Amino acid sequence: MDELKRIGEEALKKIQEAADLKELNDARVAYLGKKSPIQAAMKQMRDMSKEERANFGKISNEVKQSIAKKVEAKKAELEALALEAKIQSEDIDISLPSRRLPAGSLHPITIVKNDLENLFLGMGYEVAEGPEVETDHYNFELMNLPKGHPARDMQDTFYIDENTLMRTHTSPVQAHVMLDKIVNGGAQPIKVICPGKTYRRDDDDATHSHQFAQCEGLVVDKNITMADLKGTLELFVKKMFGEKREIRLRPSYFPFTEPSVEVDISCGNCGGKGCSMCKGTGWIEILGAGMVNPHVLEMCGYDPKEWQGFAFGIGLERVAMLKYDIDNIRDFYNDDLRFLNQFSGEE
Repeated sequence: MDELKRIGEEALKKIQEAADLKELNDARVAYLGKKSPIQAAMKQMRDMSKEERANFGKISNEVKQSIAKKVEAKKAELEALALEAKIQSEDIDISLPSRRLPAGSLHPITIVKNDLENLFLGMGYEVAEGPEVETDHYNFELMNLPKGHPARDMQDTFYIDENTLMRTHTSPVQAHVMLDKIVNGGAQPIKVICPGKTYRRDDDDATHSHQFAQCEGLVVDKNITMADLKGTLELFVKKMFGEKREIRLRPSYFPFTEPSVEVDISCGNCGGKGCSMCKGTGWIEILGAGMVNPHVLEMCGYDPKEWQGFAFGIGLERVAMLKYDIDNIRDFYNDDLRFLNQFSGEE
């Protein structure tokens, strides 16, 4: 009996002296485990009388319960201390200035696309989209490029099958828009831009890519003239590149416009005087345009005797290269953060 009481007092002292949860658990195992001195003392009960066993069992249970309660109390105390220490170690001073986290930015092609959309939306245009996987009918035939037409060679095409392809320009979106108008109420005025990706089998180099972005524009109404086209393009160039930039129109050929023009802008590097950037001419080619070919209007349900229109096609990479003085189109697609971070301040 005295040994049990001594063991109990010793256990309570050890538990009280435990400095952390590990020491407390070691004390618990030492005095309540299968090999504890209490368990060893209880083996002597087989040699005791019935009355002695009853008294001994009662005291041993009281000792074990006392030790268990002390363990739980000490555990709660140590856990509270550990939590407080953790809170103190992880304390955050909310008055300290924050650290700037790295943030992404818009891609330069996206910036140019957004600028174009905002400009033309302000002029009353709508934004139209169409499929990138297109049919030969919409991509070529409705654009006045029937099968066997030599001008198809101007656009080296990714064919999926004989009648399905990756669109080579965003012009088929214009055909979709005109035909949709005819189906839904007949011939109506149109003012749309059609930005999107296009694809051609081209060898990638500093100025060419097998995938590139275009933004085509289409206006169809009554009494539309080349003067309307020129005024629109002048406004676009001045808003995109600065008020001092000028344009000139040179005769050209596109199957879907007649007459057709190539549009140049005055060189921003030399102010039109001539330099290496503009190859001494003072002008830089930027886009193609023209009056919508009457046959295209007719195929899309518009009477060319009553309706006229103009169209233009802008390469977004071309605009971005001129606007930001970039000399390699591959930079747009290399995912080089040193290049892309230059545009983090653009909106």
